[in-house]
Amino acid sequence: MIKHKYMLKQINNKKVKIMADIATQISQNIVLIIMGIVAAIVIIIVVTQWRRVRETQNNVALVEKQVELKKISLVEKDLESKRLLENALPLPKEQQERLASIRRDTSEIMNKVGFLHGELSERMARLEAQAEYGKLQKLMKDLENKEKELDKKIEKER
Repeated sequence: MIKHKYMLKQINNKKVKIMADIATQISQNIVLIIMGIVAAIVIIIVVTQWRRVRETQNNVALVEKQVELKKISLVEKDLESKRLLENALPLPKEQQERLASIRRDTSEIMNKVGFLHGELSERMARLEAQAEYGKLQKLMKDLENKEKELDKKIEKER
């Protein structure tokens, strides 16, 4: 019986020891799993940021190329306009006078349009002021009538 108790005690000790070993291994595995998850998250963040940086660099390069193309286009247009000015045939005297006359007429018309526009704006402002004045007069009459009514009510109450 003593042997039996001793063996049971040894078996229980072995069970406890095995359970402690299992718990230790599980806690070590959990730590490794957590470290693995953290490492995976860090790797995902790094890859995402790296991709964003690459996209931004590509966008900057694309914009730089577009600016260069725009500059080239502007230079080409400037050269083309200079070439056209250099190669322009002089107009005969009659056509030059006619062109000058058209420019003068255009200038006079633009001046008249500006004058008429200013006059129109002034008249519109005057009309708006008159309309506002009429509204204010009507409001004043209404207020005077209400004031008279209130005065009559006050006198009746006395």
